[in-house]
Amino acid sequence: MSAVELRRTAYRTLLRGFRALPAPMRRTIVRSGTPSFTVGAVAVIECDDEVLFLRQPHRPGWSLPGGLLDRGEEAAEAVVREVREETGLEITAGLPTTCLVNGRVRRVDVIYLFSVPSKPEIHPGGEAETYAWLRLDQVDVADDSTREILQAVITAREQSAGDA
Repeated sequence: MSAVELRRTAYRTLLRGFRALPAPMRRTIVRSGTPSFTVGAVAVIECDDEVLFLRQPHRPGWSLPGGLLDRGEEAAEAVVREVREETGLEITAGLPTTCLVNGRVRRVDVIYLFSVPSKPEIHPGGEAETYAWLRLDQVDVADDSTREILQAVITAREQSAGDA
């Protein structure tokens, strides 16, 4: 038996043994050997050609409504909660528009796009201090994650238009 075949046989044997372990033990083993990521849910709320941006004390410049998922929380639940806390808006989240994985900083953003027919009344709260409806070319200062999220939405739209 060659070295390659021997490694392959050993690997398959280990996988069979792994499969026989109880699920909690398998999860512990996998989690101990993989990097951890933070997961956030973000809302891009647009009206005509403007997007709702927030000013938050922990971020430089403009940001989008959203935040980290609580333990056991689904992304759709988190985006609804974060939008309510930060803007006072009650939304219903369907499927996400896109997902952004930044391996460099180990962050995953689940991004939801909401189009509204008219600008709703916003009540900044939670971490949000103020807000503005801005066209993307009016956003003078925003952090890297906000810019990445906006680019991901633009890319998802372009790909969706190309599929049509």
